[in-house]
Amino acid sequence: MADDTRDIHIRSEGRAGRITLNRPKALNALTYDMCLAIEAALDDWVGDDAIDLLIIDAEGEKAFCAGGDIAELYRTGKSGDYTYGRRFWSDEYRMNAKLSEFPKPVISLMQGFVMGGGVGVGCHCSHRIVDTDAQIAMPECGIGLVPDVGGSLLLARAPGRVGEYLGLTAARMSAGDAIFAGFADACLSRDQWPDLVADLCAHGDIDSAERPRAEAPPASDLSALMDDITAHFGGQRLDDIQHSLRAQDDDFTATALKHMRRNSPLSMGCTLEMIHRLRGPSAEIREALDLEYRFTHRSMEQGDFLEGVRAAIIDKDRDPNWKHALDALPDEAVSQMLLPLGDDALEL
Repeated sequence: MADDTRDIHIRSEGRAGRITLNRPKALNALTYDMCLAIEAALDDWVGDDAIDLLIIDAEGEKAFCAGGDIAELYRTGKSGDYTYGRRFWSDEYRMNAKLSEFPKPVISLMQGFVMGGGVGVGCHCSHRIVDTDAQIAMPECGIGLVPDVGGSLLLARAPGRVGEYLGLTAARMSAGDAIFAGFADACLSRDQWPDLVADLCAHGDIDSAERPRAEAPPASDLSALMDDITAHFGGQRLDDIQHSLRAQDDDFTATALKHMRRNSPLSMGCTLEMIHRLRGPSAEIREALDLEYRFTHRSMEQGDFLEGVRAAIIDKDRDPNWKHALDALPDEAVSQMLLPLGDDALEL
């Protein structure tokens, strides 16, 4: 199989299926067509005995993938057409599920920015390798969404209350933080990637990815914040967390509140509820994606998505008019966004 389209390069090399994101000038932001191309490759390779493993990487120095390409989502949604966005999200989530459940080893090589949709492609793989310069985040609450593409499950599985902290503040993780939080498995400097890829392609042997090449995990600043995170992010509701943060005046609480004040209160409230529902050993990727889709399906018509994109990306005034104030988020607003969708439920 080979796909030499401009935005993504899909091919086989030796025993490996290769997927390379190829929009470096756009920080490899995922388009709808790229999502469909990845899914098609997964479908082709799942039963191909000539392919022993998959390798997912990206061109450019700055980013593995900095998120989804939301320009068309905004344009169609602003015109009152919610169908395109719902189709985009449902098809993307189906691809995320297939990637997470792929029965052969999948190795992701992630450099620079890995955010939003990039987490969905790189962080559900069986072997997740980050460069020393990786910056991983789930910043969706800042544009009126929730951590999606299965990111809510990763947050729910993070140690302690780290998931709540990362989801509500959109804090960026370093390579060491990502390993600590469960978004990556190993750190390997990029100068070692070509040899690793060559071995994998030549032999199709996942042990090549597990040889003692990986460097000791870099120090994690996130792990050093665990006491503060535990003290303030264990609340059941968004009000509980912000009240705890306001009750203590120090650098940690001030920074956390500063970041949270930028985000949609509705999105943060729903993020918190989703993480709580998914916490525990029984939660799986399909449950997370179903819950995420309940929100994204409603996000244009009932949520803050269009206003969030306008303020952050279109007008860039950074002054969104959210539907709810941080101090006045009704519980029923959160419940409404996460109700089952009935006939519109996500199909995987």
